[in-house]
Order: sequence, then C-alpha cells, then structure tokens
Amino acid sequence: MAVNVVLDKALDKAYESKSLNEILAAPPSALAGLTEAHDKQLLDALKIKTIADLANNKYFRLAATLADLAAKEG
Repeated sequence: MAVNVVLDKALDKAYESKSLNEILAAPPSALAGLTEAHDKQLLDALKIKTIADLANNKYFRLAATLADLAAKEG
C-alpha cells in the first residue's frame, strides 16, 4: 500500500524530498527545530547519531508511551 505524507513542516528543507530510509539515517538536526548543537548533545548524552536512533531510544519511547497512556486516561 502506497502512503503519501507531506513532511515539509517536520524536516529541514534539505531532507524534504529524501526517502524515509534516508531520513532515518540522517542526524537529528534534519528535524525542523533541531541544530547541529543538538546533534552533539544527543550524541554525548545518549549516543544518538541518527533519527532512527532517536526514534528507537528506550527513554524517548517510554516517555511517548507514558504520555499516550495519560491522554487516554483522561
């Protein structure tokens, strides 16, 4: 099934036309609002080098899950 998603508000301009695999391999600063300084901080603190690392980080996943559960609790 093909899915078309517009990510222009979520990504830096240089990454808007990239494939999902290319985006996941990109540094976190490819996300709109993050900078290369954030890349260094994430690498130093949590060993996060890519958007995939960020998405799969156990602390970020746990925080997102807790926020989702709280929203359903209501």
